[in-house]
Amino acid sequence: MNRVIVITGAGGVLCSGFAKHLAASGDKIALLDLNYDAARKVEDEINSQGGISKAYKCNCLEKESIEEVHSLVLRDLGKCDVLINGAGGNNPRCTTAKEEYTKGDEELTEELTFFNIDPKGFDFVFDLNLKGVLLPSQVFMKDMLSREGCCVVNISSMNAYRPLTKIPAYSAAKAAVTNLTSWLAVHFAKEGIRVNAIAPGFFVTNQNRALLFTEDGKATPRTEKILRSTPMGRFGEAKELLGCLDWLTDSERSGFVTGITVPVDGGFSAYSGV
Repeated sequence: MNRVIVITGAGGVLCSGFAKHLAASGDKIALLDLNYDAARKVEDEINSQGGISKAYKCNCLEKESIEEVHSLVLRDLGKCDVLINGAGGNNPRCTTAKEEYTKGDEELTEELTFFNIDPKGFDFVFDLNLKGVLLPSQVFMKDMLSREGCCVVNISSMNAYRPLTKIPAYSAAKAAVTNLTSWLAVHFAKEGIRVNAIAPGFFVTNQNRALLFTEDGKATPRTEKILRSTPMGRFGEAKELLGCLDWLTDSERSGFVTGITVPVDGGFSAYSGV
């Protein structure tokens, strides 16, 4: 398609899959990640297959860093047509040890409870997920003004619909991403810039692997609960996000679609547990 697509968090499992898929369709991919080595690995793989991509080290929580990378992307690839805000994640400082309050939690100091969540950790998770959408959008959406066929795709989460136990900061932050997606869609609708989001269900990534499987590869109790709550009874595969991504980034097929968050979750959001 020969579009310039900017992807943040491009070194991760899901976003690297997006990058490879879109590059195979002829798009030029700017791979932004704080972990430059991870982004460079994706660049090498894409370019070895005849695609066009360029890796950039970028801190999506620092506007100056994003602006510096933006100038490089303009020089190397051109103006951004599609922005995929994929940077995000959780932090152990905001993960409670137990799913529910039990008497005496308020007195504990050695175990993480609701009462001793680290405010700085909470701030970090909110910044990473919410400012990690806001700041790249402020910079790269300028390229989209007065141009046709441009769009933004944010990565939300099932947590935006049904907050998961133990991870209050991440759940709240992803709900904010979904809300900001709708706000941006309205704000830029008459400019012709569509803004939507994908809410993946449960996919195995580098960030959550240790929570889902033991060192010897056995399912953890949390995995068993997840699969019981997913009607399809399995984790998603990264390739199963690509059809939704293609649809949302194609202005001919989804030209009247803006402001929505699409669950890709094996039925998780539809299941009441009864």
